[in-house]
Amino acid sequence: MGKFNQRVALVTGASTGVGFTIAQKLYSLGAITVITGRNEVALQQAAREIDLTGQRVYAIKMNVANAQDFKTTVEKIEQQYGVLHYLVNNAGITGPHGVNIEDYPLEAWHEVIETDITGTFHGMKYSIPAILRSGGGAIVNLSACNGVTGIAGIAPYTAAKHAVLGLTRSAALENAQKGIRINAVGPGYIETPNISALPQETQQWMASTHPMGRMATRLEIANVVAFLLSEESSFITGAFIPIDGGYTAQ
Repeated sequence: MGKFNQRVALVTGASTGVGFTIAQKLYSLGAITVITGRNEVALQQAAREIDLTGQRVYAIKMNVANAQDFKTTVEKIEQQYGVLHYLVNNAGITGPHGVNIEDYPLEAWHEVIETDITGTFHGMKYSIPAILRSGGGAIVNLSACNGVTGIAGIAPYTAAKHAVLGLTRSAALENAQKGIRINAVGPGYIETPNISALPQETQQWMASTHPMGRMATRLEIANVVAFLLSEESSFITGAFIPIDGGYTAQ
């Protein structure tokens, strides 16, 4: 406890899954944690689960694909706390699975791209100036193991996660001497509520794709994100850290 005392962190897509656990982790380390999501009910429930007192968790309904939403959220954070030190661009969607490009619905393509790429762009566009005003900090973008590999049937998601790495590296170079470190992580399959709801044979297949023979826990992802935000990683920027049980080593 105490690593992030008096520091303000924004985590998108944090009403459930990995985003929730990342927010929970940062809160446990002392951060004032701002969580966002599109579902108001789930978001408020997540905030209560993280902090019953409501003193160090601030929930804001937001769609990362909407530029004005993100701009307004950052403005609210600065009005409420005066500073913003960290951003975790976690919000994302996978879109339909097992669909070849020629059959992929155009509306689904646009939704994946707007959420996963444009949402990450919005996050950095509006948060970087605030972080600079606060004296510096760090950003972690959620890519995926297929940010560096191809996976058939989810081409838009694969393209989006590749693009997140490009955004991360360019932004890291732009801010390398300004006091903001920007990195990306690449999870493999993770034990989340959504995946736990899938058929058992599907879960077993997902686990088998990792050389370690299992899926990641949400905490294993959150621990790496917290490390990359902390001063313990003070000379790391522009990096891509796979958290995939060896998937990308194959």
